[in-house]
Amino acid sequence: MLETAFEEIYVSVAAVANIGVVGLAVMGSNLARNLASREGNRVAVYNRTFARTALLLEEHPEAKFVGSESIDDFVASLTTPRTALIMVQAGAGTDAVINELAARFEPGDIIVDGGNALFTDTIRREKALSANGIHFVGAGISGGEEGALKGPSIMPGGSVESYKTLGPILASIAAIAEGEPCVTHVGTDGAGHFVKMIHNGIEYADMQLIAEAYDILRQAGRFSPAEIADIFTQWNTGELESYLIEITAEILKQVDAKTGKPLVDVILDEAGSKGTGVWTVQTALDLGVPVSGIAEAVFARSLSSQTAQRAGSHTLPADATLWNITDKEAFVEDVRRALYASKIVAYAQGFDAIRAGAKQYNWTIDLGAVSKIWRGGCIIRAQFLNRIADAYATDANLLSLLHDTYFTEAVSRSLASWRTVVAHSALAGIPVPAFGSSLSYYDGLRAPRLPAAVVQGQRDFFGAHTYKRSDMPGIFHTLWSGDRTEIDAVPSTH
Repeated sequence: MLETAFEEIYVSVAAVANIGVVGLAVMGSNLARNLASREGNRVAVYNRTFARTALLLEEHPEAKFVGSESIDDFVASLTTPRTALIMVQAGAGTDAVINELAARFEPGDIIVDGGNALFTDTIRREKALSANGIHFVGAGISGGEEGALKGPSIMPGGSVESYKTLGPILASIAAIAEGEPCVTHVGTDGAGHFVKMIHNGIEYADMQLIAEAYDILRQAGRFSPAEIADIFTQWNTGELESYLIEITAEILKQVDAKTGKPLVDVILDEAGSKGTGVWTVQTALDLGVPVSGIAEAVFARSLSSQTAQRAGSHTLPADATLWNITDKEAFVEDVRRALYASKIVAYAQGFDAIRAGAKQYNWTIDLGAVSKIWRGGCIIRAQFLNRIADAYATDANLLSLLHDTYFTEAVSRSLASWRTVVAHSALAGIPVPAFGSSLSYYDGLRAPRLPAAVVQGQRDFFGAHTYKRSDMPGIFHTLWSGDRTEIDAVPSTH
């Protein structure tokens, strides 16, 4: 039946499509449908399993897809410069499709990887293909299945030349925020996938912070999931307005049809991961950038999956103190403010990582433009991204979002609540790794002197790693195993 339907809808091979999509699982097929619905686009589609191609054509004749059974016919159906968007599983599968296309493409043609590829793989692939004159673009795409169909946030890298062709196509399908498409040319080679990786890292932190706020309200405030849903719905009308707050409220409202219990109470408390958060933390470690909030979010998911270790948790003493709440309204406001301040830290750390990555890999990344394309379509879309855009518009070289006047004042208003929530959670035995690490990071930034001097002294003692002094230039070492005099570790050659 599928073959018959395909024959009826099939367009004979001719170069008529300005964009092609390879890989027609949910994300790929939804992006293809999105592309086909926009004026000026004609979309070619190809999938390794032919039945999936035929099914898409049968179910969506209105899209007027140009379907192909072979990779040769797919390539032949594309107008020049040929532009193909790959939506297949990251890793070997992506490389296989790239190799198939590269063998048939010509100089000036464009291959776009829209999956969650590791940015170093994108750098490698771009270097190999550019040697043959083929443009390779790593494009981060955020928004999930719904975003792919209705309008995602898109973070393409690649050459400036390729973006002249690709930019208008991507702009036609991107989400719109305040009249602007949520897409920008991020930078060369792996810049697009790097920024998408950091986006996902921030997403990890944001989700964990919201989960911790829920846990505090549930455990300490004794609110039911439905009541917390109402609280989150209220929060979503103010400065915490975001997609993640919105959907969390919907999740907490849901009642399980089988048991009549809140759905959140029957979902197993083991959080999964696809790896992008881990990549963010690993990369930040390599770059020497602290992303402690993101790291704690990653570790929290790992801890949730340590079922054997958690199985014996009833034997671990708590010695916790009941959180004495006399004013529930004030308590809820304290949690809200703590969540907002911690969220600011998560974004500040993420943008710090983007800046460090740009420096390391020689990318020119407009941080303000990145914040703008995250305002719509993507998972971390939120009202306060406008404030981040404003901050970088005021100072493109801003060292930290926490130094911007708006965010400095926002944190200042939240500090008392933030400290109260972290302290009382610790006393009550409620784990708040992301809240706590975010506050410690903030205090680390504002501390006039850190105990790192002790660490550096230790390093010099056992490993002669040297140290610098605060009162004079130079690099020094104390002869700890000798007479403990200080020597110039790098004597002057003059």
